[in-house]
Parts: sequence; structure tokens; C-alpha cells
Amino acid sequence: MNLFERIKNTILADLHDAIDKKEMKNPVALLNQYLRDCEKEAKKVNQLIDRHYQLKEEFFREWKHAEYMARKRQEQSQIAQKAQELELYEMAVQEQQQFEQRAARLKVSYEETVNQLGDLEQKYREMKLKIKDMQMKRMELMGRENVARINQKINKAIYNAETDRAFTRFEEVEHHIANLEARVNHGYERNMFDHRISQLEDTLKNRGNSIEMTKN
Repeated sequence: MNLFERIKNTILADLHDAIDKKEMKNPVALLNQYLRDCEKEAKKVNQLIDRHYQLKEEFFREWKHAEYMARKRQEQSQIAQKAQELELYEMAVQEQQQFEQRAARLKVSYEETVNQLGDLEQKYREMKLKIKDMQMKRMELMGRENVARINQKINKAIYNAETDRAFTRFEEVEHHIANLEARVNHGYERNMFDHRISQLEDTLKNRGNSIEMTKN
């Protein structure tokens, strides 16, 4: 099981545990926390891969140095042999063998590190893609949560008892205003009626006076 699978399994286990404990009052916030944890782990993995690159370069340098020293001791052993310096010859041959063995081990370690890096980089790319998928999923869930919260607030605003009472109050005010308007209109019409009757009385009086004056 690779690193990302272990992280994913841990996250799912924790998430299920949170659900069981009814700690999902804000699920998106919880997912955000897990995603931040995954991003931190990805950063640590990247640092470990960088360290493995450094190790690869160190193996390479040590390998080439051991090969160089083995060649050097081989040349020195030939010089000592020609000079008939048996002690120096044996020392040079012994160190040549040691450096050759060391070079062989370092070559194997270097090649293994190269192969390991290829595998680690592939898994790291997969890990980053999984995190991208999780980020996209988080955005989708945030959108769904936002819509749900908006609908919840709308429903609360429209259908709750306080809103019903407010609408009832508005209807009462509207009915009261309508009554006031009716009374005002009725008063206006009555006043207009009285005014017109008064005008008619004045007109009739004036006509009567005119007739009296004509008779005289």
C-alpha cells in the first residue's frame, strides 16, 4: 500500500468516526482540514524525494571516486611491481580490490536509487492528482452546501411563524388603511353633496329675489 492510500484510508476512517460521533455540523470545514493535512503530507513527500535526489547524486559521486581510486591503485601496483617493492605492491593490490568492491556496491546502490526515484515520482504525481480531485470535490460540495444554506434561509424567511405573523400584520395594516380611505372618500362625497345643495339653495334664492324685483 503506497503512502497516498494510507493517507486516504486514514482520512476515511477519521471521517467515518466523525460522522458516527455526530461532528458533521460543518462537513465542508472538516473536509478542508483533511485536505490541508493531505497537502502538508504531499509537501513532506516532495521534500523526501528531493532528499532522495541528493542521495542519488552522493552515491554517484562516491561510485565514480571509488572507480578512480581502484584505477589509481592498479597503476600504482604496476609501478611497485616493476620497482620490485613487494610490500607496496601488495598494499596497492589490496586497496585496489577494496575500491573495486566499494565501487560495485555503490553502483548497485546508485541504480537502485534511480529506480526508486522513478517509482516515487510516479506515486507523487498520482498523489497530487488525487489531491486535485479532492480539491475539485471540495468545491462541488461547497457549492452544494451554499445552495442548501440559501434554500434553508429562504424557506425559513418565507414559511416560518414569524414571517406568517408579519404578513398577517401587513394585511391588518392594509385593511386599516383601506378603511381610512373609505371613510375619507365617504366624507368627501358627503361634503360635496352638502356643498352642491348649498349652491342650489343659493341659486334658488337668487332666482326668487329676481322674480320679486320684477313684480315690483
